Amino acid sequence: MLRPKKKSKTTAKEANKLLYYPNFSLVSKSFRSLVASPDLYKTRSLLNRTESCLYVYLDFLCEPSSRWFTLVPKPNRTLAKITEKKESSSGYVLVPIPVHHSLNGSQSLVAVGSTIYAIGGFIEYTPSSSVSFLNCQFHTWHEAPSMRMKRHLPAVNVVNGKIYVAGGLELEDLDSSNWMEVFDPKTQTWESVLTPPAHLNLYMLRSAVIEGEIYMFGEKGVSYKPEEARWKSVEKMFLGGISHCVIDNILYCYRRGGGIKWFDLEKRFWTNLRGLKGLPKFVGHMMEYGGKLAVFWDKRKTIWCAVVWGKVEWLDVVLTVPRNYLFVDALTATI
Repeated sequence: MLRPKKKSKTTAKEANKLLYYPNFSLVSKSFRSLVASPDLYKTRSLLNRTESCLYVYLDFLCEPSSRWFTLVPKPNRTLAKITEKKESSSGYVLVPIPVHHSLNGSQSLVAVGSTIYAIGGFIEYTPSSSVSFLNCQFHTWHEAPSMRMKRHLPAVNVVNGKIYVAGGLELEDLDSSNWMEVFDPKTQTWESVLTPPAHLNLYMLRSAVIEGEIYMFGEKGVSYKPEEARWKSVEKMFLGGISHCVIDNILYCYRRGGGIKWFDLEKRFWTNLRGLKGLPKFVGHMMEYGGKLAVFWDKRKTIWCAVVWGKVEWLDVVLTVPRNYLFVDALTATI
């Protein structure tokens, strides 16, 4: 069962307001300007009134470009309808956002506050050092300073607002001085992180941040704690499986045939997660969403979503999709 989370000062009613903004913005130009104002985000941040917004990136293989979606309440949902609905139904759907920017499957995505970064990847079959980002307030794409090294599918993690990028190098570029680098969004600068030769991995499978420490798994498991500039080997914690996420410093992982498990960091032991009644045996993607666990899977040309917090709070169809599509990634931004 998920560990209880301290209640936020923001009420559920207030939390829903932001998700209705896209609908209001369509009919009111002045409201749209207000919502897009940087001052609004700064004020909300100072008042601790920011909200978690879930973004999904899908690749429709039969179309020339892919699309971004965000999870919002159904436009025609009213308080009366919410009251009448069964507890298991959400009233939420995935709606496309007007962003025309295609990514490729070899880029790594990571969210920092209200920004989603796309890092590295192939450009014409050659690894790239390029970095771009989606401003989730304005739904616009911008270029960011390039990395020092060209990388594809690197491990990307956020610690104290900084982005740590590791691996994804070609064999000839593998070196202690360039295996990891860190980006500071505030100063817009990259710096190298010296890595002991014994901890280098040619390829990365999974990575996660727990209590300020970055755990990375490839040919071997290693961890790095930026605050102490400390590296160490990691055993009995292989992070395989299809999907994983961290909620309140607890690592969750889904493995085909093994269900969703959580990892006891002190005992170094994986345990089955309880309270999942109603979820299918197979889920495709899972992520942290406002302190809760969000799970996605597809079934008969539909994408389903469930939100778990101690139990399955709701599950529902959120999007109808064509047969040929690819669920690339899902991330949570703070707006």
